[in-house]
Amino acid sequence: MTYETENRNLLQRTSAFLRESLHENETDFTIGPIGRSLGLLAIPMVLEMSMEAVFALVDIIFVSRLGTNAVAAVGITEALITILYAIAIGLGMGVTAMVSRRIGEKNVEAAAQVTGQAIWIGLVISIAIGIFGAIYAADLLLLMGAQPGVIAEGKGFTAILLGGSASIVYLFLLNAALRGAGDAPIALRSLVIANGLNIALDPCFIFGLGPFPELGVTGAAVATTIGRSIGVVYLFWYLTTSRGRLRFEFKHCKLVPALIRRMLYVSIGGVGQFLIGTASWIILMRIVARYGSAPVAAFTIALRMIEFAILPAWGLGNAAATLVGQSLGAGKPERAEAFVWRATRYNLVFMVASGAILITMATTLVALFSDDSEILYYGTACLKIMGLGYPLWAVGMIIVQAFNGAGDTRTPTALNFVCFWLIEIPLAWWLAEPLGHGPIGVFWAIIIAELALSIFALKIFRSGRWKLQVV
Repeated sequence: MTYETENRNLLQRTSAFLRESLHENETDFTIGPIGRSLGLLAIPMVLEMSMEAVFALVDIIFVSRLGTNAVAAVGITEALITILYAIAIGLGMGVTAMVSRRIGEKNVEAAAQVTGQAIWIGLVISIAIGIFGAIYAADLLLLMGAQPGVIAEGKGFTAILLGGSASIVYLFLLNAALRGAGDAPIALRSLVIANGLNIALDPCFIFGLGPFPELGVTGAAVATTIGRSIGVVYLFWYLTTSRGRLRFEFKHCKLVPALIRRMLYVSIGGVGQFLIGTASWIILMRIVARYGSAPVAAFTIALRMIEFAILPAWGLGNAAATLVGQSLGAGKPERAEAFVWRATRYNLVFMVASGAILITMATTLVALFSDDSEILYYGTACLKIMGLGYPLWAVGMIIVQAFNGAGDTRTPTALNFVCFWLIEIPLAWWLAEPLGHGPIGVFWAIIIAELALSIFALKIFRSGRWKLQVV
């Protein structure tokens, strides 16, 4: 066989594998080669998380044309929205853990019933946060330290995003159920639909193209909410009409209080760990805001770049979580552990490469969004420091997700409390204020805290107690 023939065969096999991973398939992830199972599930999940990064990036690309106040408004609102993300993702962790465990046990009916209870929980949360956020948008921005110009320009953006919280909550919860079942390509498809609409509608609502009203930064929130809402509609349609792994019917929406209590018990750790992490990000943004709108805008732009690697890597962690849950459900703890170590190796390679790109192209990337000298300075510094920290993130994010997939959401909560509240926040303040490093000190505090998280998580994982978790 010639070298050209070998390359052609390899390309054909790779292409066939990619197609299989992106379409519904009947693969049983509790048997077969570790690498193949991880790849089939990880590819759509990595792409799914990439779509989440695209949401924020597209908004900031168009909003950056409106000036520093508009960018700052988006950044501060995103810090607020992360509270909603924390609740939705935390609940989603419980859903993924319970659905994946039931699928591993081959109990499809119970997996669908879990999904039905998640729909009720999502409804209550969406109504509560939507009403509160829409009414108190300006007050929330003021609480975050936004300057008057930022509040005036950004309150509509904040009100729309928080008011339309149902689109965020259900996108996370339903996708979590599908991921737990192993139907990751459908979760990816919903975000492709949502992102396509967001990209098309953003310039229309922001700049008033054609028949659309010119809404400025508020238009970005309108476009994003519409896109996400259509994505959610697609998920409901798929769940109620398909014959995928998750055989969902309306009868599964019948309230089962005992199951809801169990789901909340499993999820509370997930919500807690993200609320702790989210609170730390809000406080960090509050510290940065003390130095003016330019550092906030720079931090916001840098975070969008950072998310382009962090979220896909998180997708690999999601795949590990699902495979851990299904393997434990099938009574194969050794297979669950093998998935975690394989995913960690893949993530290290990816994060090292991503970090190198951030470090070498930091100035160029920030310049795509702003030519303001102060924004360029802080944004470049942030990207370079975070690029150095990427390898530190790689191990911790996979192991933390493995705990969550096993249903042990309380261990990551404790880790987050120690690393983010007892290490990151005090260190950020100390470096920024007493030592006089300003926002640069905040950036260094972030990667030091992530290093501590990875070290602690690795030590606990090796003990093996997570294998005994009952879900």
